[in-house]
Amino acid sequence: MKIKSILISQPDPGNEPSPFKDLAEKYKLKVDFRPFIEVKGVDITEFRKSKVNLAEYPSVIFTSKNAVDHFFRIAEECRYSIPDDLKYFCLTESIALYLQKYVVYRKRKIYFGKNSIGDLLPMMKKHKDDKFLLPSSDILKPEIPTILDGAKINYKRAILYKTVSADLSDLRDVTYDVLVFFSPQGIQSLFDNFPDFVQNDKKIAGFGSTTQKAILDRGLRLDIPAPTPEHPSMAMALEDFIKKTNKGK
Repeated sequence: MKIKSILISQPDPGNEPSPFKDLAEKYKLKVDFRPFIEVKGVDITEFRKSKVNLAEYPSVIFTSKNAVDHFFRIAEECRYSIPDDLKYFCLTESIALYLQKYVVYRKRKIYFGKNSIGDLLPMMKKHKDDKFLLPSSDILKPEIPTILDGAKINYKRAILYKTVSADLSDLRDVTYDVLVFFSPQGIQSLFDNFPDFVQNDKKIAGFGSTTQKAILDRGLRLDIPAPTPEHPSMAMALEDFIKKTNKGK
């Protein structure tokens, strides 16, 4: 079966460059983007039940742009005026720059790493007497608390938003040759929306070990794994699979 259509379970990048759009053009494929999960903010009543007092934390750790958005949302709903001397520790520079949506960047104490919570530890240890707030989703990469605990950072996790399955009911009668997943939550959403899903000859691609485990745990067939030594990106894995499949190899 030749590959003619692919569904990427991520938001459409719009006008931004995308290796998946490049594949569509190169191999004359139909490539659609559709997020299988969505983020919903915790309401103020639920947040208050957590008994987190924002004023107790002179430092905040941001691991995503969603965390930034929901921290400032909750602060506004709590009528908490964020002090100018609040210190921001961001996982990446892009998250740090995203703070410009809410604060005057050059007038704030902002620190950022390359892509790992470990990158921030030397900077955080310089403020070891601070209490750190970690705004997060209900789903958090386990290495983040593991590293913070190991470094004896005094922090409090605050769940400000949740990851839930998106409504995919409009896709019920739409078929694709390849479904591409990037998280276990995407697989959960597939079955939340289509409990009787049967793979048949559909190809399933999974990025990352946890996603691949979720695919196999559901009794599905993993046709296109990534990353691998030969294919460090999902786009590369897809391209290799398409070349071999569409040539009948």
